[in-house]
Amino acid sequence: MDIGSILLRRGLLDVQQLETARAMANGKRVDQVAVEMGFVPENDALGAIGDELGLAYVDLRDFEIEKGLLAEFPTSLIFRNALLPLYRKNGRVVVATSDPFDLEALNELASASGQRLIPVLAARDEIERLIKEQLGVGGDTVGALIAQQQEEGVELLDDLPEELGELAQEAQTASVIRLVNELLVEALEQEASDIHIEPQERGLTIRYRVDGLLRVQAVPPEIIHFQNAIITRLKIMARLNIAEKRRPQDGRIKLKVSGREIDVRLSVIPMLYGEGMVMRLLDKERMKFDLHRVGMPENIESTFREMISLPHGIVLVTGPTGSGKTSTLYSGLNAIKTPEIKIITVEDPVEYQTEGISQIQVHPKVGLTFAAGLRSILRHDPDVVLIGEIRDGETAQAAIQASLTGHLVFSTLHTNDAPGAFTRLIDMDVEPYLVASTVEGVLAQRLIRKLCQNCKKPFEPGPEDVPPGIGGPLPEHLWQPVGCRQCRETGYSGRTGIFELLRSDETIRRLCVNNATSDQIRQHARSKGMITLRESGWAKACAGITSVDEVKRITKGDID
Repeated sequence: MDIGSILLRRGLLDVQQLETARAMANGKRVDQVAVEMGFVPENDALGAIGDELGLAYVDLRDFEIEKGLLAEFPTSLIFRNALLPLYRKNGRVVVATSDPFDLEALNELASASGQRLIPVLAARDEIERLIKEQLGVGGDTVGALIAQQQEEGVELLDDLPEELGELAQEAQTASVIRLVNELLVEALEQEASDIHIEPQERGLTIRYRVDGLLRVQAVPPEIIHFQNAIITRLKIMARLNIAEKRRPQDGRIKLKVSGREIDVRLSVIPMLYGEGMVMRLLDKERMKFDLHRVGMPENIESTFREMISLPHGIVLVTGPTGSGKTSTLYSGLNAIKTPEIKIITVEDPVEYQTEGISQIQVHPKVGLTFAAGLRSILRHDPDVVLIGEIRDGETAQAAIQASLTGHLVFSTLHTNDAPGAFTRLIDMDVEPYLVASTVEGVLAQRLIRKLCQNCKKPFEPGPEDVPPGIGGPLPEHLWQPVGCRQCRETGYSGRTGIFELLRSDETIRRLCVNNATSDQIRQHARSKGMITLRESGWAKACAGITSVDEVKRITKGDID
């Protein structure tokens, strides 16, 4: 069968595209190459081939597989050949495949299961997604481990004695290494920022944080038997003490996955049913520290650039954990970084390693705290200092002194909004007049999910769609999430920032000295044109970047 001619005849490829695909084939099918090069959607190509072969094409996006059916088939063959049994029909089993010409794989599955099969065509990524949902990430590897234990008479890992040598040896077997790698690769494919491994009474829960929200990742229930092996393997990778199971441990893993450098920050904490682990994934390829990419409106970006170009003072970025504060500060450092400026940072931990910036890792056990580190680095003649976080009064006092001695200090603070930063510093026993004279500005920020540009749908809003605290006329259209293959049916893809920037002026300094409340500072800042977080989010909703529901969710506490 000349697949290229079929696609050409049906108008799915033109002559030039067909020639290009044939030239790039190198033993692969022409339709597969054309799909990879973006010449034709996979579902259209498979539909055309199916018509020629008399095979139906099935859309698996909202498909429900017959319950209990997969248990009748070898897991290893399902994973290896991307063959997915869907349902029974007239005594046969309908099986989805993306390769109707791989008859050997279909025959092998039929022989191993003793079932008669009816092949249908479906997109490979949808088949693989459903296999992972039904059988879990690493399902074939777990199956191989179970089979290996049965064949070799090895006891389950939970029943083994707590002996360091045996535990390390078990964790270093090829199958356990492969299972851990599959969990990491799947997280990277989903663009997750964190992996949560949580032992429960009746199983092991694995969750990925994607675009700020946790998603439960399907895994085979038998994975609970290899809980200790998985944790030990990750501890070995992070060079932690695998024998210590009573105390929290923190470590770091450096990986290279498909040519991409990945930095993994790992935290282990003993819990009721075993050790829980959280891994923060830092993909160096995706880390681009550029203020233009942060998502600031032009007026806020220009004011922020003025603030970070001052010769001295304190510039604060506030928000909860995971709101992008450190990324914004590093983007600011990159904007002012030149050979003439010396920049030193004190962080816990050092998240992003950057050329041209001297970075110090905090070690409280040996006395190297934020405050101690800051006092020491001032003798290194820096122009700009970044303190990872102002956590206590000692660090706050050190930052104030650094600012008063002619340094520009960047730092983060945990407050809900920009005006709250002034009162928080005063609550840390810093004299109000020192806060007033040193803090040049505060940027509060959150990360908000962006609508998938491929499937978002416009609608005509009513008054109930406007978040509380927002004034002005209704826009003609707003957008809402739908869900498609590109966004994994979530309706969202990626995140951007929303911002509230407060620039200090004489009135704010006077309010600060007089111990004014954050509400009084906010009221004055609003009168001078400060945009709140909710207003910033509403502007992005009106521009079709995010949804109203996201704005309401992220800015629940920001109501005037």
